[in-house]
Amino acid sequence: MFEHNKTLNDICKNDKTFEIDFDNYLKGFDGETQDLLGIDKSTGEDKYLDISGIAGLLNNKKILFAFVQAWSEIDLKPFNNSEITTLEEHIKRKWADISAETAGEQYTPDDVISLISDIILSKTKDSENFLSIYDPTCGGGNMLYGVEDRVNQTYPNRPTATYGQDWNDALYALAKIESRFRKNAYIEYGNTLVDQKFQDKEFDVVVANPPYGVDWKGFKSDIVQDKTGRFHSLPAVSDGQLLFMQHLISKMGLAGMGVVVHNGSTLFSGDAGSGESNIRKWMFDSDIVEAIIQLPTDEFFNTGIFTYLWVLNKDKKPTHKNRVMMINASEKFTPMKKNKGKKRKEVDTLSRIDIVKTLTDFEDNDYAKVFDKEFFYFNKQALMLTNLDYKNRTFESILEPKKKSIKLTPLKIVQDEINIKEFQLSDISQLDTIKDTIKELDYKEKDLKVYISESVYYFYDEDKETLIKQDDKAQEELGCGKIVIKSSYKKATKTKEAFITITVELVPDYQKDYEIISYHKDEELNKKNRDDFMAKYITKPFVLLDNVVGVEINFNKIFYKPEKLRPLENILSDIKSIDDELNTLESSLGL
Repeated sequence: MFEHNKTLNDICKNDKTFEIDFDNYLKGFDGETQDLLGIDKSTGEDKYLDISGIAGLLNNKKILFAFVQAWSEIDLKPFNNSEITTLEEHIKRKWADISAETAGEQYTPDDVISLISDIILSKTKDSENFLSIYDPTCGGGNMLYGVEDRVNQTYPNRPTATYGQDWNDALYALAKIESRFRKNAYIEYGNTLVDQKFQDKEFDVVVANPPYGVDWKGFKSDIVQDKTGRFHSLPAVSDGQLLFMQHLISKMGLAGMGVVVHNGSTLFSGDAGSGESNIRKWMFDSDIVEAIIQLPTDEFFNTGIFTYLWVLNKDKKPTHKNRVMMINASEKFTPMKKNKGKKRKEVDTLSRIDIVKTLTDFEDNDYAKVFDKEFFYFNKQALMLTNLDYKNRTFESILEPKKKSIKLTPLKIVQDEINIKEFQLSDISQLDTIKDTIKELDYKEKDLKVYISESVYYFYDEDKETLIKQDDKAQEELGCGKIVIKSSYKKATKTKEAFITITVELVPDYQKDYEIISYHKDEELNKKNRDDFMAKYITKPFVLLDNVVGVEINFNKIFYKPEKLRPLENILSDIKSIDDELNTLESSLGL
């Protein structure tokens, strides 16, 4: 990696030759290391750690020598490369321009990495076969290498290989530098979603803590045109977490497993038929999700929100197939003696053991429940309702067969003081005025009247919710419907000048609605569920439209605990005490 005749400690012994010695020290590294450290300023934007730029700033402030001298006196031998890299990554995430809060990235704390490692170890065995571990958003490698270290400690004879990718210059450089001190470690630079570097490989274990709530509009066209087959559906452009989830699943081997950290939006964002819901449904249909674990709040350095571990498994035990475990580990923590940023809690060793045992047992307990995967499915049934008037009549009933409306030839339209007398206007400048007027007309306004002669007009009676035809002799109730008024611009022809025309139609009052109905995996029973629901709850005439099956996970609903009510006698006793106090107060005031 380098050819150094002097150590940092050596060059700091002579401050007069320090600048020359320090420059030679940096240039003593091999070419790749110099690129990663950012020693050569001419490398352009990809400076990675930008040691040269930082040294220049320190030198301008006249503190470079003191800074290097202080570092040269620190003995780093007791620390391994992983620990040093983890420290550097944490420092950069906390203070550098790549702030986790602004980038939507969250540095994964050691206790969460330990829990992820324990979950992976509970599903792996000692073997002579390589265990490949992959992290597509590896950052400085703290999770990727942390999991590998735990595997090596547990199975010292099992060979491992790590693969990671990141597109943050500084963090990539940290992971890449450490990879050079490890066996079978491969780190690549770039955006995994549009430039995956391990396209032809699949892995035994995948782990990731991808950015939360970060949009992908900057490379939307690349995602939409992706030809790898990774993306079965696309989430909202405002949050790319489920893009990473699909990518990870595509990289799992036939018996692969994984643990992915997400925030709550991956559980419930998006309605049935949306990209997010379709992705969840695809995952559940494929029976890849084994468990979802809710972690405590205040677990991460830069956010206090709930986070979740998605446990993925392509090789479920027979008793786990088509089932998903929900683990509410929000109370499985110990408070930290000293906060680290927003991190006030950590999942302690005993809690980790308990969580992993619960996952392994795969049985209900006081903080975990196992469900058939279809429990999380629901029907979103679209239907077209026909609104009725006070006598349960619809305007539809008076229409001729195959007719959808009655078209009127209006003489004038009156609403309050608005009176539109001309219906073919040659003055095109009035188009906007006419459109604004039409826009204001509301068929449910009682003052709206459409005259087809001086003595015959139509209007809508709000109290009776019915259309009425009025003439000199009587009123005729037509049933619930709407008066639809439209304006259109007609271009000039060889025989006619351009003009605006206004049309009026009487139509039935239809209303599109949606109902959320429980789901059953048997197609016939699922249809019966929907039919029974309609018969019980829908009283208006309706026509069924599309039914879309969605998937949503709601931890609050699953683990809801109703607030325990106080005993009635205690409440009555408190009321009596308040009454007594009021009576005493009134007496003292002479009331």
